[in-house]
Amino acid sequence: MSLQVSLKRVISQPELSKLSTLRHMLLDNNDLSGDLPPELSNLSELRILQLDNNKFNGSGIPATYGNLSKLAKLSLRNCNLHGAIPGLSSIPSLLYLDLSKNELIGPMPPTLSDNISTIDLSDNHLNGSIPRSFSNLLFLQRLSLENNLLIGYVSANMWQNMSSTKSAGLTLDLRNNSLSSIFGELNLPDNVTLRLGGNPICHDANIRNIFCEPKAGGDETAERTTKSTVSCFVQSCPTDNFYEFVPSSPEPCFCAAPLRIGYRLKSPSFSYFTPYVNPFEKYVTHSLNMSPYQLSIDSFFWEEGPRLRMYLKLFPPAKNVHSSEYNSSEVQKIRDIFASWQFPPNDFFGPYELLNFTLLGPYAQMNVENHKEGISKGVWAAIILAVVACAVVIFSLITVLIIVKKPRYSQRLPGKDLSLTVQMKIDGVESFTFKEVVLATDNFNSSTQIGRGGYGKVYRGVLPDKTVVAIKRAEEGSLQGEREFLTEIKLLSRLHHRNLVSLIGYCAERGEQMLVYEFMPNGTLRDRLSDKEKLNFETRLRIALDSAKGILYLHTEADPPVFHRDIKASNILLDSKLTAKVADFGLSLLAPVMDDDGYLPNHVSTVVKGTPGYLDPEYFLTRKLTDKSDVYSLGVVFMELLTGMQPIYRGKNIVREVNIACESDMMFSIIDSRMGSYPSKCIERFVALALGCCLDEQDKRPAMLEVVRELENILRILPETETAEIDSASAYSRKTTPPFSGTSASSSSFYASRDVSNSSSHLGSDLSSGVIPTIPPR
Repeated sequence: MSLQVSLKRVISQPELSKLSTLRHMLLDNNDLSGDLPPELSNLSELRILQLDNNKFNGSGIPATYGNLSKLAKLSLRNCNLHGAIPGLSSIPSLLYLDLSKNELIGPMPPTLSDNISTIDLSDNHLNGSIPRSFSNLLFLQRLSLENNLLIGYVSANMWQNMSSTKSAGLTLDLRNNSLSSIFGELNLPDNVTLRLGGNPICHDANIRNIFCEPKAGGDETAERTTKSTVSCFVQSCPTDNFYEFVPSSPEPCFCAAPLRIGYRLKSPSFSYFTPYVNPFEKYVTHSLNMSPYQLSIDSFFWEEGPRLRMYLKLFPPAKNVHSSEYNSSEVQKIRDIFASWQFPPNDFFGPYELLNFTLLGPYAQMNVENHKEGISKGVWAAIILAVVACAVVIFSLITVLIIVKKPRYSQRLPGKDLSLTVQMKIDGVESFTFKEVVLATDNFNSSTQIGRGGYGKVYRGVLPDKTVVAIKRAEEGSLQGEREFLTEIKLLSRLHHRNLVSLIGYCAERGEQMLVYEFMPNGTLRDRLSDKEKLNFETRLRIALDSAKGILYLHTEADPPVFHRDIKASNILLDSKLTAKVADFGLSLLAPVMDDDGYLPNHVSTVVKGTPGYLDPEYFLTRKLTDKSDVYSLGVVFMELLTGMQPIYRGKNIVREVNIACESDMMFSIIDSRMGSYPSKCIERFVALALGCCLDEQDKRPAMLEVVRELENILRILPETETAEIDSASAYSRKTTPPFSGTSASSSSFYASRDVSNSSSHLGSDLSSGVIPTIPPR
């Protein structure tokens, strides 16, 4: 549900906070007054809050806005806001923050979401220094801090090791502050713009001449995107301007008449569009049930807001040479989809609007009716009043039910907590008291903290029997209802496998929710790959096999089966012997079960969740989660094991980089040099397996059982491990799928067919040409 209307002073009405399904609130450029209502923090599904250019009475930003855990964009530009910026570190999905042109004081937020793309805090009265954590924001596109009272230095880590790819840009606007120096080397990549005018640092002539003089550039302006086509005879396309060759058409030199559409993104969560052109094209064509080649972005440019305006061309499918135009029913259908907001919600691209739907050339005489006219203000007012009335009625009913049912829970045993009574019924895990956990962690001493994730902080604890454990303590924004928490405990208590991190117990006292796991002394796979300590090829291969076996158990042996949904290198932990175990089922979903008619769906429909870089693209587009979504994520982990690179870094995607290297016969140039020597035949098969797991279409990816078998086959052909005892996957085969035809070797023939060189031994550090270096994070 989106709210995009022109209103006056309605923001002060608390009834708005009862719109529990509201996702987008765009009330910018109105005449709103009063205070920013703290009740908006009750909108648990809110993704975009945009209130720019209103006339609030000088109040501050409510601290409770930091509890909007699903917020992707917060834009309060030019709203006459005073006071300090509240803590926003508990909003893990925040991508865009604009608090510019206000009267805000104090320091900047010390930490923000790791995935944030835009930070605009310009034209305020902020003081202090630029937080060090800003140097670790890998996806940052724009940092605007001009016209404040900032002091200290500018760290070169803000742009160090940035990619030189032109599609990924970074603009740092720090003008008119009191910054005095630059810490580090001034070697800016071409795609970085640094503006320092009006700072004491500009007294240095070298800096003044380069970074302090006013000049244009650094901003994304109107661009035209083109796709290469084969050389075609001009005569094969009509001479008028209404027909043109279709870019990237599967039919060479296919000439067709496109529909021309004016389209605008009203609240995108990015500052540079170029890196996201391809995902946007897939998003639009998937929503229209078209192939990507049918869409061409003729041009785009930013408007005040900022809003992104673009002109699109939609071509008919290249079925045959005679299907070069849409018929009237097809045109009507396309127009209705655009005009009636039928695109699936996407918080990254945000809400959109149709600006024009131009019918030219062969479409000029078509009578396309406007079935989906815009809703008038009067209708909007009626809708809002109806929604508010319904919310009030529902709230009243819930209150009455709570009051009626309250006596049932009043007769508790003295000194007992009901949740503890329920806990005793959960078999297989131990119930810890809050006091026991406090003693185990030395009262949650910071020295015992070993990690932090979306769930909360993780502590190392020692139980009275000297058992070392890992304790995950939920933060306020991650707390569940008692029933949901105990349901998750019951699910986790039934999962037992040597390649899954074991749940030992839990604590549910004093409003706390904590999970107690076995301790994994070697940390996460991501940490090990980031360390300078090398892991040889056999160790990496065994880690891959351990991980695949753990996930195979979840898919086929768990009762009920489970889709993990967040497989990544930081969720694969290593014990003292470097045995890999899959962890963190906080996003897991039960796999589909057979209904009363004996039908077994092959997917679960759900809100998309996961980690960028590991996310199955088909799941992202369709919201249909399957076991093949886990296969894709594991394939990305395999590529990390092979290359040492991170899944996404400054616009570079590891799947794309590996594909390009293989297609260019440079596969060995991207292998992690810290791996040491390795048999090339094994590397080739491992790379082919990883690429197979990461195919765009789910049906073409191997099943997890095939992944386990292929990894076992690669391990068997290692020169010194032919006689090693390897766990067989045959038990899974009998229980889940029919046996493969042929021998075990034939089951992996798909992967072996991608070999590109003979089976000699390579030493990664000896590669001296064609090397694509691993780029560490900024």
